[in-house]
Amino acid sequence: MPALKTTQFRGEIVWLGRVADSEADLRAAPMDALELKLGGAVGEHHGGITRPSCSRVLALHPRGTEIANTRQLSVVAAEDLAAIAAAIGLGVLDPAMLGASMVLRGLPDLSHLPPSSRLQADSGATLVVDMENRPCVLPGKVIEAAHPGAGRTFKAAAAGRRGVTAWVERPGAVKLGDVLRLFIPDQPVWHHLEAARAP
Repeated sequence: MPALKTTQFRGEIVWLGRVADSEADLRAAPMDALELKLGGAVGEHHGGITRPSCSRVLALHPRGTEIANTRQLSVVAAEDLAAIAAAIGLGVLDPAMLGASMVLRGLPDLSHLPPSSRLQADSGATLVVDMENRPCVLPGKVIEAAHPGAGRTFKAAAAGRRGVTAWVERPGAVKLGDVLRLFIPDQPVWHHLEAARAP
């Protein structure tokens, strides 16, 4: 029996971007298409098979430890971008300011897709969802520079709406207008989640 269930849900790619060097500029350059390799999008600063560990996994690894890169791409929902924009007082929030890789329209509650879900294009290119991408202050600084006053409230406004991080399971091309099919893990929710939380 397959470990992944086909769903009726689809997400249309409405924006693609690539960050050349996030240390120089977090903003992503808009793209018409991305070539996805096993290390992520070609030319993407956040790509690579491995990455140095960061503050998100300090409970597991000292900062800078080489670990597998499950954060190759940042996938955001168009619906969440609109909600964040409204909350911070902007008509439109440019996904480039978030360093986004991909914006999808039509997938409900994208930020809370189950980890290990797959998003697959007709080309066969397949992304594996790692987990929710929690908001940080860095995009807020970029937004603040362009829209004074709006960036300061970004982190709070983006909570639960920042999308997911993902890694490439199967290489291939994706382009604007492509529709990605959602597959979810065929397993129940772990019932011990609350008891497992560290005090």
